[in-house]
Amino acid sequence: MLEELNRALDHVEHHLDREVDVAEAARIAMTSEYHFRRLFSALAGMPLSVYVRRRRMTLAGAEVLAGERTLLDIAVRYGYGSGEAFARAFRSVHGVGPGEVRRTGAVLTSQPRMSFRVVVEGSSTMRYRIVEKDAFRIVGRKARIPLVHEGVNAAAAAHVANLGEQAIVRMKALSDRDPEGVLSAVEHLSDSREEGAEVDYWIGVATGPGTTAEDLDVLDVPAGTWAVFDNRGPYPSALQELWRDVFTQWFPSNPYASRPGPELLKTQPVEIGAETGSQLWVPVERVTG
Repeated sequence: MLEELNRALDHVEHHLDREVDVAEAARIAMTSEYHFRRLFSALAGMPLSVYVRRRRMTLAGAEVLAGERTLLDIAVRYGYGSGEAFARAFRSVHGVGPGEVRRTGAVLTSQPRMSFRVVVEGSSTMRYRIVEKDAFRIVGRKARIPLVHEGVNAAAAAHVANLGEQAIVRMKALSDRDPEGVLSAVEHLSDSREEGAEVDYWIGVATGPGTTAEDLDVLDVPAGTWAVFDNRGPYPSALQELWRDVFTQWFPSNPYASRPGPELLKTQPVEIGAETGSQLWVPVERVTG
C-alpha cells in the first residue's frame, strides 16, 4: 500500500497549481477518500489540506523571490482569486506577506515534499481479530476534548472524574453486548489526527439500538466490520503507541481501510504508569483489488 500512497502523493504534487482532486488521489492509493485523508494525517502528522497549502506556498515563495511574475499572476497560478486571499495564505505559512518578501528578501519557510516508508523495528507484534458487528448504540456521556498523543489527557480525565458513581452504575446496568462494560469512544470531527485536534469523547456502554436512559447521551453506531486489537502495557503510553501503530504500521500492511465510526477502547482504570490490559476497536472495511 505504501507504493500506492506515494503515487497518490505524486498526483498531489503535480496538481499544486490547480484544484487537487483528493478523490482521484484516494483512487490512486486504492482506498476511500475518508481513509486516505485519515491515513495521511496519521503518517504525516498534519491534515492533507495543511500539507497542500504549505507545499503551494513553498513553491509560490520561490516564485515571489525570483521576481519573474507579478504577485497577482502568482496568486492566480496557485488558485487564489485575489491578491488578498493569496497574501493571507502566504502569511499563514511564511509569517510574512509576499510584498514584503519581494521588497526585503525575507527568510521563508519550506515544506519539503513528502514520501512514506515504514520502518520495521521487530520489537513487538500486533494481536488483532476481525469482527462483524450488528448495529448498536453507545449510551453514556460525551465531552469535546483535544487529542493528546503522549501523557495524560487532562480534559479526558476531568470528564471521567465528573461522571459520578451513580451515572457509572446506571451505564453498567445497560451494557448487554461486546465490548462489555464501561468503555470509551472517540469520534473524530475531521480528518486531522494532529495533537490538539478536537474530538468527541464518550464514556458509556454498548447496548441495543433502541436503548435510552434519562440524562445520558446516545450515539447510534451502524452495523459493520471492526478490527479488534488486544494490548498490554503501561497506562496510558501503551495505548497511545497502539493507536499510532494501527495507523502507521497495521493499515499500510493489511488489506483494510478505516471507515466512518467511533473508535472504541475498553481498559481497566489503573494508576499512571501501571500495566493494564486493553482492547481497541477500530471500524474498518476490507480493501479489494
